[in-house]
Amino acid sequence: MDLSTRIARTRASLARYRALAWVTGVFLLVLCVELLLKYVVRVSDDVMGYVAWIPYAHGWIYVVYLVTVVDLWAKMRWRLGRLVTMVLAGVVPVMSFVVEKRVHAQAEALLDGAAQAVGTAEVAPS
Repeated sequence: MDLSTRIARTRASLARYRALAWVTGVFLLVLCVELLLKYVVRVSDDVMGYVAWIPYAHGWIYVVYLVTVVDLWAKMRWRLGRLVTMVLAGVVPVMSFVVEKRVHAQAEALLDGAAQAVGTAEVAPS
């Protein structure tokens, strides 16, 4: 597989990660509201029946998020610490938004540099 194909596939992985980071972050915030309603406000069981699906939805969305994290991490060939940070970002409220912004900026910079290198390599005479 040539470098330009790898760059395109990595950009696609980055887009999937970015989308799932936002969805996971939003659902984690919704889960926090659900927990506040349940344990702090102590709303009735009738109301809790309407939001009982939220923990399950967040759990499954988090699993899909983990798949996108591992996919992007493997393609970018980052260190283990980056993987741990990205994994934890899905369980700490608001952290997924912060980590996603940093990961996206760093990955874009690396991919842009690689794309420029490929572009100059193709233009340069052999």
